[in-house]
Amino acid sequence: MPIYNAPVKDIQFVLHDLLKISEQDIAGFEDLERDFTGAVVEEAGKVATAVLHPLNAVGDREGCVLENGVVRTPAGFKDAFEQMKKGGWTAMDCDPAYGGQGLPYVMHTAAQEPFVSANMAFNMYQGLTHGAYSAIYAHGSDEQKQTYLPKLTTCEWTGTMNLTEPHCGTDLGLMRTKAVPQDDGSYKISGQKIFISAGDHDLAENIIHLVLAKIQGGPDGIKGVSLFIVPKIMVNDDGSLGARNGVSVGKIEEKMGIHGNATCVMNYDDATGFLVGEAHKGMRAMFTMMNEARLGVGLQGYAQAESAYQNAVAYANDRLQGRAVTGAENPDGPADPLIVHPDIRRNLMDQKSFVEGARAFTYWGAYLIDRAHRNSDKDADGLISLMTPVIKGFLTDKGFEYATAAQQVYGGHGYIEEWGMSQYARDARIAMIYEGANGIQALDLVGRKLALDGGKHVMAFFEMIKTFIKENEGNEALNKDFLVPLKAASKDLQAAGMYFMQNGMKNPNNALSGSYDFMHMMGHVCLGLMWARMAKAAMDALASGASDTEFYETKIATGRYYMARQLPATAMHLARINTGADTVMALQAAHF
Repeated sequence: MPIYNAPVKDIQFVLHDLLKISEQDIAGFEDLERDFTGAVVEEAGKVATAVLHPLNAVGDREGCVLENGVVRTPAGFKDAFEQMKKGGWTAMDCDPAYGGQGLPYVMHTAAQEPFVSANMAFNMYQGLTHGAYSAIYAHGSDEQKQTYLPKLTTCEWTGTMNLTEPHCGTDLGLMRTKAVPQDDGSYKISGQKIFISAGDHDLAENIIHLVLAKIQGGPDGIKGVSLFIVPKIMVNDDGSLGARNGVSVGKIEEKMGIHGNATCVMNYDDATGFLVGEAHKGMRAMFTMMNEARLGVGLQGYAQAESAYQNAVAYANDRLQGRAVTGAENPDGPADPLIVHPDIRRNLMDQKSFVEGARAFTYWGAYLIDRAHRNSDKDADGLISLMTPVIKGFLTDKGFEYATAAQQVYGGHGYIEEWGMSQYARDARIAMIYEGANGIQALDLVGRKLALDGGKHVMAFFEMIKTFIKENEGNEALNKDFLVPLKAASKDLQAAGMYFMQNGMKNPNNALSGSYDFMHMMGHVCLGLMWARMAKAAMDALASGASDTEFYETKIATGRYYMARQLPATAMHLARINTGADTVMALQAAHF
């Protein structure tokens, strides 16, 4: 059976050695001392290991079942969900005015990682609820907040988001779900939505659906889309639950992975709905939920890779196969463990260097969200808007790649279900698709985010790298192994950006054919920057006499590996952008 142990020390390293969260001038961060955050993360790890991880294989094996219009979750899920609620894990960063704990979002992110690694499908029930909370918190009326947020905070009620329809996914302007105004100010919602994660289940007494629909008589296309609260069960004026709404489950989708989460076809038949925010401005409200979800999906990508990596390391140390090429390292045994073989070590280091860099990148993104929201920092808001498609797209692409790389370490056993490795690959695969398929993330990055505010934020990103390099170029060890490759990769990325500026208007098809390569270039540079910063933090810790020298030395060595082996991929992507676009478009014209 697979194992999982929360990487508490690694999480603490990012929070305190890298981000130095307790020293930041952000409201609420002054309370995030190392002892406090360590206690929170350690306890989250215990819940993940003892409660959620044992249910991961159960959820994969049993899946969810639709019985008489009600979805039943796998055995043990309901009890585990009750433990999550009682522990306050669903309310960490929610507003205390609605029953939350008011902690920064970065702490919510740090606590969520072990839960996602331990049981991704299970954690989606509360993850989507958090997104619904955020959308109503940002755009709902005072009455809507009072009615729904306290219950969503505690997960007594859960939430969903309903976008996709059978005939339209990303192109939401094509949606057919309609909203008919009623005399009492409500709307009647009719239509069908598909791929609705956590669409129905037996974990909560009510489900609050956030549904995109078009008000009759409104503008065509995306400009006519509005957002509605559609409860599964109506809520009475006194807060008690009333009659069943016109919401039903058509079926549960049969999926490749995340079997423990109910992915439903939802039917709305004159269901009562309540407008959130302004009419025909639904996408603005929904994107509050989607952008938060995209950072969470990026976390899913590397969190699955982390779990798979832990198992691959354990297997490589235990499994005896062959002899080391330089001589037996287990002379008393019939063979040496797999870990002695160069290709296995290369594979594991690829996984390790990605996961740790991805964690730092994601937590930095959460830190930017806190700075943007708590300090009303528009520059931080612009920077996280730029980074969101990279976090989502790059980390899920690579998360799936390294989940399968961990599976490869097992050889034939990796392909056998009883070892559990295929579940990581199957579960990780969805992260590349939902919340905007990764090709859409690349188009968003190149087509919208680079030019945001006149290119201000991408230029600020390059200036951040330039400043870090200049401030530390006197550090010989850091300069040779980290700053020199980071500078080269940053130049590659800037050259690619220049290509888009020069070719985007005159030949947009050619330019956009390179958008996926650009997203990966930017992902590598972001992880390169994170590793350079982590290496400096580790060097500073060693210089100040830190006792855990092996931990910090391993950090430096792992970062050195990433800079030497992974970061140079930017040159390959740049070459593909510069030379491949015309060929791609010519082949499309000739062969499709």
